[in-house]
Amino acid sequence: MEENMNLYLSPTPVLDSDHPVVAEFVREAVGDAVTLEEKARRIFVRVRDQVVYDPYSPFYRPEHYRASNVLSRGRGYCVSKAVVLCAAARAVGVPGRLGFATIRNAKAPETIREMLGCDLFVWHGYAELLLSGQWVKATPAFDWPVCERLNMALPEFDGKTDCVLPSTDLAGQPLVEYLEYHGTYADLPLERLLAGWGKVYGEGRVRFWQEAMEAAGDQPLSPEG
Repeated sequence: MEENMNLYLSPTPVLDSDHPVVAEFVREAVGDAVTLEEKARRIFVRVRDQVVYDPYSPFYRPEHYRASNVLSRGRGYCVSKAVVLCAAARAVGVPGRLGFATIRNAKAPETIREMLGCDLFVWHGYAELLLSGQWVKATPAFDWPVCERLNMALPEFDGKTDCVLPSTDLAGQPLVEYLEYHGTYADLPLERLLAGWGKVYGEGRVRFWQEAMEAAGDQPLSPEG
């Protein structure tokens, strides 16, 4: 059991919890918090609010997800933000791992639907943190501007119970449906993620996104692209 926990506490090339950029982020986020639960809660809030949700972010290389790089960019999509949360949690001694699911967002913007060809978000990423002896889900993807557009409550994490995207918006209308879980991982399973995208979105579509971003110098894909 101890050996397994080391997998969820150790830095990796992607979850670079020992990087100075991550250390500084954690120091500012944690402040005077004492308990691991409170440290994790404050880190969650900082990742949710400070890293802008950007579904058009580069996605095809490990360095696109590296926690220190995402923090330096200040933006990323759900998987990028989950990586930052896991790395920051490990930096304060909280075991963290990445979880993935396929979800349907009933209120996904039309630009996203056109880009994906559907309303499915395949291999949507979140974090799982080990607190008080149990793994709890923490989903920091959506910041306030996104929540406002979707008319949904801002995700809150208390360090004790699961924080997942809500099934309904504030008016009680359908919002997010979790369709399939793809397991949890100590590090980013990028090849599996990209294979999952290719299976649902089409390999040609995914290749087009990558080529468009590479042509722009690894910049985010324009919503109009």
